[in-house]
Amino acid sequence: MGCCCCPTGGKAFGLLKSHQEEKLNSINEAFLTDPQYAEEEDLASKLEMFKNKYMEFDLNDKGEIDIMGLKRMLEKLGLAKTHLELKKMMSEVVGGASKDTISYHDFLNMMLGKRNAILKLILMFEGKGKEQEQKEVGPPRRKTFSDLP
Repeated sequence: MGCCCCPTGGKAFGLLKSHQEEKLNSINEAFLTDPQYAEEEDLASKLEMFKNKYMEFDLNDKGEIDIMGLKRMLEKLGLAKTHLELKKMMSEVVGGASKDTISYHDFLNMMLGKRNAILKLILMFEGKGKEQEQKEVGPPRRKTFSDLP
């Protein structure tokens, strides 16, 4: 039994997602062998993290994040933006080209590149916030001499 909007239900969606993931994996492979990123620390795990983040917000499942995907992504992070702000963010990511979508390639170039796009800063900050939450579980660590002011 499918859902109300698509007769084939979740199976087709799952197939689409795995096909999409394969496509993103092959782009990740290209980045892993790109000499430009050879110096990047933990490149493989960063790429895996970026891929999952990207798939979460590629809502049209075309392998691209459109303006609605970007809008929802930011709303989910508690940062609602105006249409104009979203367009500006997108143009930062795609390097000024007036495209209506962010491809995974553009996304990786932004996350790994030197340009400080607003979206990159937001996602980096969000990642840091999650790390902080996870680290503060358990007893506080013992202070050492190096902690002294």
